[in-house]
Amino acid sequence: MKRTHIFVIAIIAVAAGIILSTTADASVYVLFGEARQRAAEGNATKVHVVGRLPRDAQNHPVGLQYDPMVDPNYFAFTLVDSTHVAQRVVYNNPKPQDFETSEQVVITGAMRSGVFMADNILLKCPSKYVKKDLKGTEVAAK
Repeated sequence: MKRTHIFVIAIIAVAAGIILSTTADASVYVLFGEARQRAAEGNATKVHVVGRLPRDAQNHPVGLQYDPMVDPNYFAFTLVDSTHVAQRVVYNNPKPQDFETSEQVVITGAMRSGVFMADNILLKCPSKYVKKDLKGTEVAAK
């Protein structure tokens, strides 16, 4: 074989390795029931769960636990998925800014010992989807 052929085969092998390693880290969107089932089966792969925060009569989120004076890297909250299943979530990082105002929350992580351990939190805030007219009043986006 020529050196160019060996070089091309090596480049293809490296590219295939990179593609396989990036797809191995990809996770899927599931509900809390499936996340529990995966954990019970011993599957520790990371998943995405979309949910909403439970709120009281004054529209304040309930079940938030964050005290930066005690532990600034411990934030726990309850999240309800689209099938109305509530699950306790622990995030070992500071509480994200504007967490209380978010409409939807997307978490990435895995179930461990009956608690969802989140590695990442993505907030979907309503302010991004509201247009303002020239006078500054809000108009619902189409």
